[in-house]
Amino acid sequence: MALRNMAACVTFILLFCIVGTGFGAQYKPEYKMSVVVGPIGAWGEGASRFAEAVNKATNGRINIKPYYSGQLFAGKQTNEFLLIKQGVIDFSLSSTINWSTTIKELNLFSLPFLFPDYQTLDAVEYGEVGKRLFRAIDENGVTGLAWGENGYRDLTNNKRPVNKPEDLQGLKVRVVGSPIFIDIFKAMGANPVSMNWGEALSAFQQGTVDGQENPVDSIIIPYKLWQVHKYLTVWNYAIDPLIFSVSRSVWQTFTRKDREAILKAAGMTAQWQKKTARAGLSGAMPAFETLKKNGMEVTVLTPEQIRAFAIRTRPVYIKWAKEIGADLVDLTEKEVEKSLKQK
Repeated sequence: MALRNMAACVTFILLFCIVGTGFGAQYKPEYKMSVVVGPIGAWGEGASRFAEAVNKATNGRINIKPYYSGQLFAGKQTNEFLLIKQGVIDFSLSSTINWSTTIKELNLFSLPFLFPDYQTLDAVEYGEVGKRLFRAIDENGVTGLAWGENGYRDLTNNKRPVNKPEDLQGLKVRVVGSPIFIDIFKAMGANPVSMNWGEALSAFQQGTVDGQENPVDSIIIPYKLWQVHKYLTVWNYAIDPLIFSVSRSVWQTFTRKDREAILKAAGMTAQWQKKTARAGLSGAMPAFETLKKNGMEVTVLTPEQIRAFAIRTRPVYIKWAKEIGADLVDLTEKEVEKSLKQK
């Protein structure tokens, strides 16, 4: 009897250890992946490619289904992080902006005119700063897998070209729902309003809101904003990284082998996604030619013109650097400066 009891105890302990490490765990038939935008464009296509890569790498054991256009959080973008943390959403390809109200450090990418080019952004993401940011989200229940990209945020409006801060005076501009954006546009004399994207599109058509700020590839071209706005100002005032992520509670159910496969799939997909998001926005900039052909007047600001906006928004930069963490911002500035010297 004693031997049988001991054997049963040993069996129980072994089973507990096996399940605890994820080996032999029962996987879900479907893992839900949250995506704010639709399936078209670098962001949306990045999600579908990631799902396909994971399915292939795990021999069909992990089946990820992207849910586009914010279906999983009913349009309330700032709720997305909490739902991932809770395991209601399994995976996501998400904007750091939408998570910044929960993870204050992610406001780093919205500091006005901090990142002058893609090289400096990559240096920060793949360096110590990027590691710290992934630790911050992991401590809050979400595991970061790889850095993706939505792009630099540029300005469109239906009133006039914007070449200097004074041109923004009185313009009613729709901004994303994060307090730092309200502060930035108030500092430049605009009248910022926060509203969801569906409401914003109606407001543009009715002429009750004058302009908006968003990346060219994911928003301005796909939504054909030339139909409501004549003027585009290319100033790259803030960058919008994406994060391939998974709920930490879900991550812990996977075997070590499958975790490695998922990380590899995320890394490979992220390389493609970033390259695609940046395509057309450098060199001859064919994306801007598309806008011009559709009647939009495109103004690419010079470094000197951008400096005037940076000076105007400097008090906002200083205020939010304290909110984000002075040490983190200082480290970022040093990595940006180092990257610029290496060019």
